Amino acid sequence: MRIVYQRCCGLDVHKRVIVACLLLLKPDGELRSEIRKFGTMTKDLLELLDWLQQAGCTHVAMESTGVYWKPIYNILEGQLEVIVVNAQHLKGVPGRKTDVLDAEWLAECFQLGLLKASFIPPAPVRELRDLTRYRTSLIRERARTANRLQKVLEDANIKLAAVVTDIQGVSAWAMLQAIVSGNTDPEALANLAKGLLRKKREQLVAALCGQVKPHHRFLIAEHLSQIEYLEEAIQRISAEVEERLRPFAEDVRLLDSIPGISRQTAEVLLAEIGWDMSRFPTDKNLASWAGMCPGNNESAGARRGAYQEQVSQDPISPGRCSPR
Repeated sequence: MRIVYQRCCGLDVHKRVIVACLLLLKPDGELRSEIRKFGTMTKDLLELLDWLQQAGCTHVAMESTGVYWKPIYNILEGQLEVIVVNAQHLKGVPGRKTDVLDAEWLAECFQLGLLKASFIPPAPVRELRDLTRYRTSLIRERARTANRLQKVLEDANIKLAAVVTDIQGVSAWAMLQAIVSGNTDPEALANLAKGLLRKKREQLVAALCGQVKPHHRFLIAEHLSQIEYLEEAIQRISAEVEERLRPFAEDVRLLDSIPGISRQTAEVLLAEIGWDMSRFPTDKNLASWAGMCPGNNESAGARRGAYQEQVSQDPISPGRCSPR
């Protein structure tokens, strides 16, 4: 097979160690291989970069191993041509499994042009992804905390959720704060209702007549405090996301105008896909990358389990939490 890259390197990445296999094709046609191991601290990664540059290496390939590839990519990006490869696309010879052999196999496949690069967005998009994904995790944690709060209320026989639409609303929040303060009088608690909820006063009185014990008040206070913290954190992150997307305000507005897509969803779409659509030649490529279209796996008339034949695999794509 024809050699595509004359000076390339394959990296077998782990949490604490990186095994590098450097392949160099000399002018006389001789192929030289050099194996070295590096740590994963910043100084070690800088040593790796210096070693590759001194050897004249131009291209580097590594597997998308958890999140351990990210610090390496951040150091090598802009200095060398770096690709991240989906681990499922790279399978070594059975029965020969060591870190050195993995690095050699990766380098050899890369040298022959057999590896397909994953789509790694530019740094601004990756940073925006970190923010929106963290916000999503906080929103989910807020929902889990609200569910825990509801369990405590049920244990205390407080049926507030059967009357109000949202136990995190203004009226319900005031009632819960009053319960934490030691007020268990259903009449007094029902009087805290505001707006249209006041029409349900009798139902509120019945729902707020429970058996609240000291440990219930303690747990309710803890959950309310946690929800307040999460709300403040979500607002701070949303403000940061909005600031970073200010140059793309028109893109956000256009996405927000699509039925079923809110501003927050529009921000997530831009963070996951980016604003440069030239990476995806057609809409079908984009749908394939996002895992939104079915795959085919058929042989000799037998249909096997379908899988996603993705046009460009991304180890941090929106459709999954880990590389596949």
